[in-house]
Formats: sequence, C-alpha cells, structure tokens
Amino acid sequence: MAISKTTGGRVPPAQVRAVHDLFVAGEVDASYLDSVPLRRVVAESWQRSLATGVDPDSMGRTAEAINALDELRKSHPLAPTLPLIRRLLVEDATDAGVVVAITAADGTLLWVEGDRLAIRKAEAMNFVPGTDWSENIAGTNAPGTALALDREVQIRGSEHYSRIVHPWNCTAVPVHDPATGVLLGAIDLTGGSRVAAPETLALVRATAVAVENQLALLRLTGPAQDPVATKTAAAPRLSVLGADRPRWHTDSGSTTLTGRHADILVLLIRHPEGLSADHLAMLLDDKDLDVVTIRAEMSRLRRVIGGSYIASRPYRLLTPVASDMGDVLDALQAGDVSAALTAYAGALLPQSVSPAIGRLRTELMTSLRGAVLAGADLGLLRRWLELPDGRDDRRGWTLLHDHAEADPVARAGARGHLAGLDSELG
Repeated sequence: MAISKTTGGRVPPAQVRAVHDLFVAGEVDASYLDSVPLRRVVAESWQRSLATGVDPDSMGRTAEAINALDELRKSHPLAPTLPLIRRLLVEDATDAGVVVAITAADGTLLWVEGDRLAIRKAEAMNFVPGTDWSENIAGTNAPGTALALDREVQIRGSEHYSRIVHPWNCTAVPVHDPATGVLLGAIDLTGGSRVAAPETLALVRATAVAVENQLALLRLTGPAQDPVATKTAAAPRLSVLGADRPRWHTDSGSTTLTGRHADILVLLIRHPEGLSADHLAMLLDDKDLDVVTIRAEMSRLRRVIGGSYIASRPYRLLTPVASDMGDVLDALQAGDVSAALTAYAGALLPQSVSPAIGRLRTELMTSLRGAVLAGADLGLLRRWLELPDGRDDRRGWTLLHDHAEADPVARAGARGHLAGLDSELG
C-alpha cells in the first residue's frame, strides 16, 4: 500500500488507519512502520502496546484504586492545584466540546471535567475517573504515552492504538514535583481536531508550568510540619534478607514488595548518588529491560511505597532507608561479628536474578563468612554453620573439626558433615 503525505506534512487519517489495521492484525511487522511516514513516537508506542498485549478493541480498564478514589484524590499532590487548572483550562472547555483530564503518575484518571456532552461521549470509551489509561493498559493515548515517556505528547485520531479512541484527539503534558523532579501525573485535553493543534500544546504546557510553580509556592507558604511528629517519625525500613518475601516498613504499616521493586530499592540504597534509567535497567537486567519499562516500574513502586521517597533525574532516595542488609554491613564495619550474624537472616533477595543484586548477595555473604572464619570464636563459628549459607561451607566445618576448643562430640559431628559433603560432591 502506498502511503503519501499531505502538503502539510501530515499523513491523511485514512492512511494512518489503514496502517494501523495492518499492524494490529499482524499482517505487517515493526519494520514496516519504518517504511511509512508515521510519526516515530506513534510507531514506537504501537510496538510497545503490541508487546504488552494491549487489545486494540479495548478501552481504559477500571483501576484497582477506584474503590479508594476519593481518598486518592484528597491525598494526591495535584489536588491543591485544581482551582488553577479549572481557571486556565476547564472554564473554557465547558462549551467547546473538550474534556480536561488529570491523571496520577500511574495513569489512573483522577478528575475528568469540561464540556458535559463531551464527557458523556468519553464515558462510552470508559474515559472516566478511576480508570487506568496507562499505555500498557489502554495502548497509545496522550496521557498514557506522555507518562510512559515523561514528555509532552499529542495523539491524533487513528494514531491511538485502541480503535474505540480513533474519533478523538488528545494533548497531554506531564507534571513534576518542582523540588524533586518526581513525576506526579499529567494534564490532558481530549476532544476534536483543534485539540491536536500546536497552540493547544502550548496552552497545556503553560498550564503545567503554572501548576508546578504553584506547587513550589505552596511548599514555601504551606502549613509547617509538626516538629514533634518529624522528630518521632521512624525512618522507613527494608527487609530483604532470607527466604521471606521482601517488605517495606513505615510508621503506618508494612507492605510486601515484588522482587523487582525490592531489587530497585536495594540498588538505590547502595547508590545514594542516584541512578539514571539506563543504568538502573542495566543493573537489573543487562539484556531485556528498556527505559520505558524502568519508568513504568518506578511509577508502580511510588504507588506502593508513596511518592515522597524517590526522586527522578536521576532516580535516588530522598530520605535514609534502613535495612537488614545495612545492619549486617554496619556491624561488620564496627567489628561486631556477633551482631552481624544476628542481623543476617539469610541470603540477600535469594530469588532475584538481577546481576547487580547477585553481586551484592555474594559480597555480603563472603564478607560475613570471612569475618567469622578469620576469628577464633567457636560460638560464632557454630552460629555461621547453622545458617543455610554455612551448611555446605567445607572450610568452616574443617575449622570446627580442628578447633582447639571443640569437644569430641562437636568434632565427630563435623567429621560426619564433611563426609557427607565429600560424598555429595563426589
């Protein structure tokens, strides 16, 4: 099929739709998209949508947070800026056939306001508060793709991955915390063809800048923190040693983490200077991760632990985070091998396949083992050999067998254990 550009340099909508139909039907591959004058941001988003299994006939999915939407709205950092957004965008949209949407960083629609008729039409594609319009759920769309790329995006008609969204045009601009750079969400305009015009992008961009400036002002003039609460609040804590699931602990409770989120937090603890998305991807998996995947994971992690702990550009911790891993390292540095053994509940994230975590796991275990074996304390040696990491430590069992203070029973047990190891290892 021949694809031609209009005199204005834009691909006719019917031809974009034809390319879209071929691509989602599997009749052409990604290389075909490079041969047609389709915008690169759209082509790459279609490829990501296909790779993540987005149904081209789907729509935004109800988010897990919908049952707590009111609470999510109250606690969201963009909530205080609503009057400003309404004054700059919503008031002019009420009779212009335009919908104004404000999303959280994970793609959840928090507020959808504007022209009443347009809002009712948007409901038909589930573009309503509480739904997830992230790119990996709804496919190519301005707010979802803007959040995935952390950059302003305009999507026109058939450029959307989902067919049900083809009648719409949209413009979205991300909003960041002015102090930390953390991605807070996005402001989106959805409507007719005028929404995809350059002047619309300039308007939404100016609104996002105004919102960030207001957030900076609120930080300076807002209510002061309770000094008592500040002093008594405990630092967040991470549990990552041993066979138990990794957990995040704060004053408000404890949360079970996915392995990937635990990997990220450990790496951020070990790199207080911060990590770029590219560097973090390489540390987590030197083959299969890309920057978009990392940004999506960071968005989900912030939703799990709260957005006030991690900054971006580069990704870094904004507050000290204690951990059982840190307890072991601190005790070893202080020369307290007994305390290090007490804190060592087992290997660091034993299920993790991250090469960087694997190296840290080996370093931590080897440092502890070396400190135990270098000493002459029979009690510490026995405690090490009782741990899973010490059960197959042939040198450790040999030291127990040869230790001057070991009694005949201990020597006999060590001799039997060594025989078992030799038999198992041939």
